[in-house]
Amino acid sequence: MDEDIEYWIKRVQAGDVQDYAFIVKKYQRQIFVYCWRLLGSRQEAEDVVQDILVKAFEKIHTYKPSVSFSSWLYKMAYHHCLNLIRRRKLHHKIKSALFLQNLITASAAHEVERQLFSEPLSKALGTLTVEERNLLVLRIFEEKSFGEIGEILNKSEEAVRKKYSRTKIKLKSMMTASEEEDECMNYSYLLKTKA
Repeated sequence: MDEDIEYWIKRVQAGDVQDYAFIVKKYQRQIFVYCWRLLGSRQEAEDVVQDILVKAFEKIHTYKPSVSFSSWLYKMAYHHCLNLIRRRKLHHKIKSALFLQNLITASAAHEVERQLFSEPLSKALGTLTVEERNLLVLRIFEEKSFGEIGEILNKSEEAVRKKYSRTKIKLKSMMTASEEEDECMNYSYLLKTKA
């Protein structure tokens, strides 16, 4: 299948720009899901995936088959999402300094996100660093090999394996703590209602 993609890439690089549609068709959904998991927002992922695919089209002449096209595209998506997360954090800091935070009611999109990602897993993923979250998303959800992840993150395969192992342990302990916290809260609630 990668040979098919290489064929379409060569055609686009040769000037047959309409053939980029075949590349978009193959990768649009998986890049969207990857960005959704990384950003935690369907709306942002919908916006971002278009930006990434346009950027990939603009830079396709720089792609060399020494790495897989998939890794090249995921690397681009990772950096794009990372920049968005950094801007979001900066915006949030500024907003927090200027305004009091209001409670946000759950929306339909939030409900879909809640169903897509289990509650303890979502909480735990939210407390990881962007790099740790990206590593788990690439390995578990996107099923990338350690070699591919190394290409995406510019790290050796061995460094990726070690970081993945440490991140899994950290995630597991966070999920265990979160589940215990939820059980304690439920128990407290039961005690209050029985009183």
